[in-house]
Amino acid sequence: MTGTGHTAQLVLIPSYNPGPKVYETVADARHYWPQVWVVVDGSTDGTARGLAELARGDAGLKVLVLGRNQGKGSAVRHGLEAAEAAGFTHVLTMDSDGQHPAHCIPAFMAAARANPGCMILGKPLFDSSAPRLRVRGRRVSNAWVNLETLWMGIGDSLFGFRVYPVAPLLALMRRQRWMRRFDFDPEAVVRLAWLGLRPINIDAPVSYPSAEEGGVSHFRYWRDNALLTWMHGRLFLGFLWRLPLLLWRRLR
Repeated sequence: MTGTGHTAQLVLIPSYNPGPKVYETVADARHYWPQVWVVVDGSTDGTARGLAELARGDAGLKVLVLGRNQGKGSAVRHGLEAAEAAGFTHVLTMDSDGQHPAHCIPAFMAAARANPGCMILGKPLFDSSAPRLRVRGRRVSNAWVNLETLWMGIGDSLFGFRVYPVAPLLALMRRQRWMRRFDFDPEAVVRLAWLGLRPINIDAPVSYPSAEEGGVSHFRYWRDNALLTWMHGRLFLGFLWRLPLLLWRRLR
């Protein structure tokens, strides 16, 4: 367990059929952080077995396996429950597909130690490998999130390279049934902002490995955008109900 003062920090990687790229991702994360947990979300590509073999020879790596695919948010919640039981106060989430920058882990963890009551959010710096459609599409989600939080300063709503305080996020997920799939990242950041957690944005490079490089994408344009549309509809109603409190906070 790594932490200073009252923080204990863990890297948490939800993983679903990432292919061999996950082994590189885990090795990179372990290079920069002593405690890395992977939640295998019902993968059928053999990586659960491969990761378990790695963990047998690495005391800093723990692998949790879900019997069926439940979605990113559910995998993160499973990891959060185990992390809280083990005494961790903060988790840095990162994807298993090689998109997120492992070398940024120490800087994000340091920011969380200095600001334990905040959420540390990666603000993506895209390179030429980023699909234009996805880069443009995330602007819509970002605009909705800015409105739903009264422009509290969330730099990016969808980038999943973040440090969350465990207790408030887990409490949110225990008392409602949303945030279980692709909608996890934007809904988590909105609801934590509603609770008064301040966002701190840190630039982080992001790359999209090609298929030749082992890159795997489970993003489905129509399915996932429909999920986000439904999510923002729910959040907007919640925003209207909370508007007096949010205005009071902003005026203060």
